[in-house]
This record gives sequence, structure tokens and C-alpha cells, in this order.
Amino acid sequence: MFAQSKSPGIKVVTFKNRYREAGKIVNLALHGLIIQVKPGAKVLDICKFGDTVIAQKCGTIYQKKVKGKAIEKGVAFPTCVSVNECVCHNSPLESDAPGEILSSGDLVKLDVGCYVDGYIAVAAHTMICGEQPSPDKPLCGRQADVLHAAHIAGEVALKLLRPGNTNSQVTKAISQVAKDFDVNACSGVLSHRMKRFVIDGNKVILLREDTDQKVEDSSFELNEVYSIDIAMSTGDGKPKEMASRTTIYKRSVDKNYMLKMRSSRTLFNEINAKFPALPFTLRSLDDERQARMGVVECLKHELVHPYPVLFEKKSDYIAHFKFTVLILPSGPTRISGIKPFDASTVKTEKLLSDDINTIMSLASKKKKKKSKKKEQEKNSAEPAC
Repeated sequence: MFAQSKSPGIKVVTFKNRYREAGKIVNLALHGLIIQVKPGAKVLDICKFGDTVIAQKCGTIYQKKVKGKAIEKGVAFPTCVSVNECVCHNSPLESDAPGEILSSGDLVKLDVGCYVDGYIAVAAHTMICGEQPSPDKPLCGRQADVLHAAHIAGEVALKLLRPGNTNSQVTKAISQVAKDFDVNACSGVLSHRMKRFVIDGNKVILLREDTDQKVEDSSFELNEVYSIDIAMSTGDGKPKEMASRTTIYKRSVDKNYMLKMRSSRTLFNEINAKFPALPFTLRSLDDERQARMGVVECLKHELVHPYPVLFEKKSDYIAHFKFTVLILPSGPTRISGIKPFDASTVKTEKLLSDDINTIMSLASKKKKKKSKKKEQEKNSAEPAC
């Protein structure tokens, strides 16, 4: 929930503002990243750009201390740029050589996160590198199918995020969307309830039901916050780790161990000081080379949780969209994420099933009831017939 206090109204307003501020910064970073995506651009440079935008913008807000303490704010999830068959979590290091360079026609996934006073907003976006589709030259075929599928799945999830509905309802609906577009939801992709300084809470929405991955059934409640994470593939939807090195980790807060190696202890101390709760990239640590060595022992003893770089097959297309939702009395409210694409430039011949059309027809927001006083004023102002 937003608040746990005797005067929740004030707290809820404050926390909503923090979430919305984080959402604005995430969207600002996304718009900036889109401009950076062009043939010849280095993936590393784009990742660094995204993190820099978030850090710099965070430095301009909430500069006054509260009760003698500075308000914590910054990158909640390192900027990732995942290209073509790469599904997610690609955030290379300075020492990775040769660096990946974008080419015209690449399908590029951008993934960012920001927190303000611990309240997190995340977003992901998928786009074509180079010449953009237009109404005269629209994107068609399987790329268009997978983009529409990811977009519609996100909209369906948003509309179902209502108090009393369940996570399994959302998973079932997303499965039907994938079927409608003849694509597959990517296994292992999860939408989490988020809380203050918690990016992956215990209440989870599966993108795809698999025999080897189960989550507890849960119902949505008023004032909860969720990251809706959608990744669709024209392949089998079972991404795997490849040769790419994992560079993003998160401190496992429930684990402790007396590390043996000096480099491991140095790294672990720096993680506890700088990134005690949220994900980080090895690139953001003081000594990248030492971090690469030290993280091995930390990982072995489960002191950190890895976010591995995942891949589908070479010829597969993957679309990834992510946004943050507040479940408010007025309805589910999206505070991050940008318009996926112009429907006139991305054309699909696939049709939605009746069940999905029914969900899509639901209003996202409750209509505000007019007060009797305003209604009377309106009626009195109308001329008599």
C-alpha cells in the first residue's frame, strides 16, 4: 500500500507525488534514449546516456533535507539496450570489447528505472533503429504482429488491475492475446508489485504459465503499485542465457556470508553502501575490473541476485513494453511508459478474440459523478424550450 499510518490521506497524496515524479523522469529518459538510437551508435554509450539523464534530473528535485536527511533518488534499474533476438538485461561494461553497434533495421528494446524517496517507476519501449515506419511505408508481417501483441497484452493487464481481480486472470488474458497474434509470451518475465525500495515484491503476475514456474494466487488491492512487464516473441518464448556476461545484480538482503577473497569483500562493502536494496550494474562501481572478480564469490554464496542477459533464436523478433501502474479509487493509473507506436505505421492482419475485445472495451477510469449542486447550476443555466 502507499501508506501505513493513522492519517493515510496525507501520506497517499505524498507518495503518489513521489511515484509520479519518478514516472516523469523515466519517460524523460526514454524520450532521450529514442533520439540516441540510430545506426552506428554504441549500445554502451546509449546505456550510459540513460543512467546519466536519470541521475542528473534526480539531482534537480527534492534538494532540501527532511528531518536532517537527504531524500534518496536515482537509478532504480540500470539502463538496458537489448537488440534483435536479445530479450532483456543487456547493459555492457566499459571493458567489454568489441562494443555492440546498432545497425539500420535493428529491433531495439530500451529499459529504464528511477526512484524518488524509494518510490520506483520503471518503463521499457521497443523501436526500429534507422528509418521509421510511416503510413506510406508501414511495418508489416511478424515484426508488426509481435509489437501489437506486446502492446495489447499491456493494455489488457492494465484494464484488469482492479481490486478483487487476480493475477491468474491477467496471465490467462495475456495467453489469449499471444494466441490471437500467433506469438509466444516469454517465460521467466514477471510483473511485480512494487513497494518503497522494493522493485520485485512477493505478489507476482506470470507472463506465461510454465510447469517449472509457479506463483501464489493473489488478488489486487486498492493503492497497490505494479510494474507491468510484457515481452512477446515470434519464437518459442523460452529465452536462454548465451555467451553475454551478466552485468546487473541486486543485493540479496536475506543472505550473509564471510567472504574469503579481498576483492569480494571490497565489492560487497561497496554494494551495501551504495546499492543496499535496488539493482545496479558493475559499471557503476568504483573499480570495474575488481568488481568483475569479486562478484563471482558473492554470486556463489547467493549474496547477490543476477539479472542474466537472455536470448531467443537468431531469426526471432521480440517486443518488450513495461510501465508502472497505481491502483487508485478512480481506476488503474499508468504513471510511466510512452506510446508504443502509431497504429497507422505498424499494420497487422491478426484479429482479437471476443474475450480480449471485451476486456479492451472496459473503461480504465471511473467516470466522476457530477455533484447535485453543479447539476442544478447547469440546468438553471440552460435556456427554456
